[in-house]
Amino acid sequence: MTKPRRGVKFPHQTNGQARRLSVSEVSEDGSSSPVRTRASAQLGDINEKSQAPPPSDYEKKKANFITRTFWTFVMIGGFFAALFMGHIYIITVMTAVQIISFKEVIAIASVPTRARDIKATKSLNWYWLASTMYFLYGESVIYYFKHIVLVDRVLLPLATHHRFISFVLYVIGFVFFVANLKAGHLKFQFTNFAWTHMALYLIVVQAHFIMNNVFEGMFWFFMPASLVITNDIFAYICGITFGRTQLIKLSPKKTVEGFVGAWVMTVIFAVFFANLLMRSKYFICPVNDLGANIFTGLECEPNPVFLPHTYKMPELFFLPDSYKHSLSFTTEPIQFHAIVIATFASLIAPFGGFFASGLKRTFKIKDFGDSIPGHGGMTDRMDCQFIMGFFAYMYFHTFIAENKIAYGHVMELAITGLSVEEQIELVKGMSRYLENQGALGSQVVACLDGAFPGKR
Repeated sequence: MTKPRRGVKFPHQTNGQARRLSVSEVSEDGSSSPVRTRASAQLGDINEKSQAPPPSDYEKKKANFITRTFWTFVMIGGFFAALFMGHIYIITVMTAVQIISFKEVIAIASVPTRARDIKATKSLNWYWLASTMYFLYGESVIYYFKHIVLVDRVLLPLATHHRFISFVLYVIGFVFFVANLKAGHLKFQFTNFAWTHMALYLIVVQAHFIMNNVFEGMFWFFMPASLVITNDIFAYICGITFGRTQLIKLSPKKTVEGFVGAWVMTVIFAVFFANLLMRSKYFICPVNDLGANIFTGLECEPNPVFLPHTYKMPELFFLPDSYKHSLSFTTEPIQFHAIVIATFASLIAPFGGFFASGLKRTFKIKDFGDSIPGHGGMTDRMDCQFIMGFFAYMYFHTFIAENKIAYGHVMELAITGLSVEEQIELVKGMSRYLENQGALGSQVVACLDGAFPGKR
């Protein structure tokens, strides 16, 4: 047996490895098979078709513009649908906004590898959210619906012990957090703890005040939100029209000219928009019927700020006597309040957006999420609304709200501050008063006196 000679190359070998051609690859006359040739040609065509050129910048911008426009109209339509359907639907929308925004803010600071090692981290975040919302929602329901909650056998214990129950829920979460601390993950866990509480304050707590604005009257929810949107639109228009001077480094596209121009236009819009909204009691009346909508409306005695008031100019010594008492004008006080609210929406609320921009730069992200196609995350759209709603609540309760004793407050005092015997005497006394006023008949009063036991 002869040994193969070294250095000899055969035509059918490549890189020292022989490859046997199949029948389909070589024809009888030694040429390539026509089947193989056609298959190769078809495969080449398929590869060419599959490697389509990437879309150009114009096509990307066009697609993004279409998506953004479509979802803009979806959001506008959904918002106005909820607004006209009633207060409970707006509350539902605000609840969804809270949850989505909280999820986005928590997500940008999470470390997936650490979160997998500590499985309780994500669950604990949602527990903090649930316990906080329980406390805040309960406070609102008890405050605005005392006359319903305090007379119900099931809800009464929950209402009278609401704050203690909320505190117990927080303590349970706190103990669970401490019990799950692990060596090697302490920095991550405490950072996550602080970050979660910051998100609860900046998002959930401020959104709670926005919902309270809804209960005080749809005007105090719709007006501030509209002014923020209006200011954003005019800031863009004025900025691209005559903007030259940069306003703040966090947002390079913001200009001083656009900032000031938007302030002027927002104030003008606020005066006309307030004049329009105050014509409808559905917007200016506080909630006394959760089933009300734009078609059924609400009935109430309007707040004095919505009623015309005559303002007299101060007497000026240099004016003739005939003019000293003639300088006066009549308008609704809400017009002046609208100017103040518009000023805050123009000069202060945008800093909520700047704060969000700085936060995104810290984590080197463009958007908080992709909850709204074409617009980024929910937090990107609500960054200015949270602080604006908080201001509207504080402004309303400081300068506008009437300090009257409501029926719910009296009911709360009677239930929580009087014994059962004293409550019975209160009912008897009120029945006699109503009899004297002609609101109750003597038979009803006699029936009540017979139904209740005598004073011990």
